[in-house]
Amino acid sequence: MSLPPVAESWARIDTWLSQHAPLSHARLRPPASEADIAAAQHALDVTFPADLVASLRCHDGVELLDGAPVLAYNGPPSSLADIIKSTELLREVGADLADDEEEEEEGEEGEEEQELDVFWGREWLLITLGIGWQSSDGLFLSCRPGSNFGRVGYYFDEDAPSFTRWTSLGHVLADFADALETGRTFDGRVPLAVDGVLLWEDESSVVPDPVSPLALAAATSEPEPEPEPEPSAAVPPHVAAAASPDGEGTRLLAFVRSVHPRPEPPPDQPDVVFVEGLSEAALLRRLGAVPATVRPRSRPRAQQSAASPWAAHRPLVRVGTTGGWVYATQEAGAAQFSRSEVLRLLSAGTRAVALTKQGPEVCVTVTEDGRAREEATHRVVSPRTDQVRLPGGQFAQRLGGDPWPGSTAAYARLLGGFAKDFGIAYRPEDDTATELSSALLLPVLDDFREHECRTVDRIRDFDLAGLVERTPAKQLRGAVAAQLARLAAETHLDTYTEVAQALERIRSQETVRLVPDGPLDMRMRTLAAEVLAARQSVQPAWRDEAGPVTQQDLDAWTARQGAAHALRAFIQLTVPVAAQKVLHQRMSVHWRAELAADLEAA
Repeated sequence: MSLPPVAESWARIDTWLSQHAPLSHARLRPPASEADIAAAQHALDVTFPADLVASLRCHDGVELLDGAPVLAYNGPPSSLADIIKSTELLREVGADLADDEEEEEEGEEGEEEQELDVFWGREWLLITLGIGWQSSDGLFLSCRPGSNFGRVGYYFDEDAPSFTRWTSLGHVLADFADALETGRTFDGRVPLAVDGVLLWEDESSVVPDPVSPLALAAATSEPEPEPEPEPSAAVPPHVAAAASPDGEGTRLLAFVRSVHPRPEPPPDQPDVVFVEGLSEAALLRRLGAVPATVRPRSRPRAQQSAASPWAAHRPLVRVGTTGGWVYATQEAGAAQFSRSEVLRLLSAGTRAVALTKQGPEVCVTVTEDGRAREEATHRVVSPRTDQVRLPGGQFAQRLGGDPWPGSTAAYARLLGGFAKDFGIAYRPEDDTATELSSALLLPVLDDFREHECRTVDRIRDFDLAGLVERTPAKQLRGAVAAQLARLAAETHLDTYTEVAQALERIRSQETVRLVPDGPLDMRMRTLAAEVLAARQSVQPAWRDEAGPVTQQDLDAWTARQGAAHALRAFIQLTVPVAAQKVLHQRMSVHWRAELAADLEAA
């Protein structure tokens, strides 16, 4: 299929913008003069492709003001002045980076690979200003003689450049015109006309039945303990026996070892929390233990189980008793005892003392009846000692041994002080081999952070502050509730009975409460666990073998969790705050029209 002339594509773009987005149309600059085009080619010492010349004869880019038309994520078309400015800047940066590199050698690489093997090609022109309307990214046009002349590429200063599927600027403009007229995607985004301005929305959807990492884990057995290694024969490590060649007797071969001794492994220093006056079973309940996983485990057994598919990357703890305190040690998974949400629950009606360690930092936190005692908090940060300086001045990491001896010593010192301060006598090494009651956790939900509770003026180029100001509270609540129901349907969150019931009560203007450990709370916590397990299952990205959980599954679980977070915001926060969370996650590109309909119906 032949491409239409550039002037024809621009005529179609002009017509659509003037009819549907006149404010954006007004930002198009008039044509560039022939003299200016010629002067630009002379200044940059390149020959412009014919499509670029034809485009500049229609419009010399756009005015960089609010409402300017942009090419989806690629930003606004550059004017001649911006093309010159960006190209000269990027040439200078590229030349500086190439100063220490050898001259490019001709090899067996193809022409495309050779041209792209640079930070910035001298014969490239940046023809759009990217997302930030700056020269750091955008589309470039190759003016290099050869088969790539006139091709369009992606440029981003933090990644390698690449050519796009567009063979020319004329191809770009034809696709742009088609997208405007038909509403189809352009470079993955859908064009919309809103209040006289061209906007772009991501068109997205998720699979309705993603693979569940927790279901896969439930179908997997916990690994049995590894057998103890058999004792080796009583032969000195530096002596080996070998049969003599003639078969008569043996000869002793002696080997002298000249390597450095193996570094001692770091001691057992898990995150640990002590709670006064509770039972071990009560502590497990407060931590969110999964009942089916509760059983006695030693520390090695717990860590072996936590590393298996059975655990699905959930945290695993062991609990014990010392004096009048019950304690829990975290053996694997995302850290729990540094979370204010967890410590608040553990200390309800009593007090909790947590000792946590992360790299160079060791921290003691004391919480009484849900309130942290700031004056009792101790935080020690130790210097890094697991790096060595190489002769060239670079650093390398020393393998083996304890990378943070300072924090190791601080952990032991702070834990030793618990006997005096709290009457707690405990050493982690004493219970390493002991089979303590243990379980996987379904962690409690995160608190809403301060920044999450603030209202914003705009969301996705929408005047949310204006909507809130001009809309009666009851009408706004009804419209946001309808948007929440649409979001739940898009992400398939409404397929859960407890969610569907909550949405129905909201629609009926009934009060909905999120009861700790209630069905809705447990559903939201389970979704959070699904997301964490799915994310870990699809990483690392370089892994060749494909597992049962894919990126599509992760995207679906993430979308459901986001919708659940918006539902929780509607229940626990103000309507304007809930509105921004709901609207931010709507998946339909027509959410603005649907919001208008919901406001009218509310």
